[in-house]
Amino acid sequence: MHGLILAGGEGSRLAAEGVTVPKPLVRVAGETLAVRLLRTFADLGCETLTCMVRAEFPAVLRVLEAEEFGLPFSVRSCLTPSSLHTLVEGLRAVPAGPVFCSMIDTVMPPADWRALYAATERALTSGADAVLAVTPAVDDESPVYVTRRDDGMVTALSDQPIVPLLVTGGVYGFTPTARSAATEALQGGVERMRGFLKWMVGHGYRVATVTVPRIIDLDHTSDLRLANAWLGSAEA
Repeated sequence: MHGLILAGGEGSRLAAEGVTVPKPLVRVAGETLAVRLLRTFADLGCETLTCMVRAEFPAVLRVLEAEEFGLPFSVRSCLTPSSLHTLVEGLRAVPAGPVFCSMIDTVMPPADWRALYAATERALTSGADAVLAVTPAVDDESPVYVTRRDDGMVTALSDQPIVPLLVTGGVYGFTPTARSAATEALQGGVERMRGFLKWMVGHGYRVATVTVPRIIDLDHTSDLRLANAWLGSAEA
């Protein structure tokens, strides 16, 4: 699979709370989010790496362009109006084939990344069009709730809580079919990533799930403190 990281957002909530660097350069467990994720993806076995970075953050571009990850790497600047726009631009930049994709602010320990990557690869080669990382731990302030069958296939996505609680975690697997679907959804007026996921389910695509114990979505300084404590403990 090819690796794709989406860092096209403004990080406005962290900035409003006093964080003075762009979100991709925020440090978690001693390393910037962007470099940490890219090194994680390289270690997982991605064939190539692509990182979409907001054009208003030239410091991020400079940091990443100076890095070596041991495999083909491309950093692309963007000034996209929504997360789906960023995804579509990113997918166009990634070579043909399946894609393992994450938002820049998704935090997990290495062992969970490895398990998620292997399970995503298995699901994509077993007939799923797309894969969602899901977790019963709700650490996101605006979660997308998931309903699924016993075989793990998604039947519905909602902004309202569904019991048992299970939410998306900002990591995805996409086949070439799903890559084409993203463009189609965008052309049809869908803009946000959550809207695209709902669109896929509503249009009958096979969307599988992989459960991980916990994912932290870094939107606030409190999330940053939590992630540093969690990863520091997990890696120790």
